[in-house]
Amino acid sequence: MHPISVSIPSFRSEDNAMEKGYTVFKIEVLMSGRQHTVEKRYSEFHALHKMLKKIIKPPEIPSKHVRNWVPKVLEQRRQGLELYLQTIIMENEILPKIFLDFLNIRHFPSLPKTESCGSFETESEESSKLTHQPALLFLRDPYLLPATNDTFSNVVIEGVIHGIFYPDLQPR
Repeated sequence: MHPISVSIPSFRSEDNAMEKGYTVFKIEVLMSGRQHTVEKRYSEFHALHKMLKKIIKPPEIPSKHVRNWVPKVLEQRRQGLELYLQTIIMENEILPKIFLDFLNIRHFPSLPKTESCGSFETESEESSKLTHQPALLFLRDPYLLPATNDTFSNVVIEGVIHGIFYPDLQPR
């Protein structure tokens, strides 16, 4: 399973004097403990689908033509597009570069199951690059969820918070 998850929690309608109104879908991408947001129109999903069909067998995409723009219909399209993205991630061991670009994911030094995002490099060029791995990943937000009986994670959380907010109190 890929360490990437996507959801489309919301959408909004845009009205523009230059063109008729359109809908923008908010895509939340969570990868290796980091989250970012991308906004895409349906036409961009459709363009992605056409490109993906050339290299993989993507799932069905929700219909291009929607008769009316009532919230219920748009909500069904949002759910369909979310399922579309999640299915691509679940069904493909190697995620195509165009899919990663669509989600604004540029580089995965820690993900061996993804297609290379750059060109071929010599071993010396590759070893001269600095990469980092997350030292600690919190599976819950310590400020939002009640504390558990996990003493070790509490010690780590308290140490990190102490180091960030009280750096002058560090032992010398």
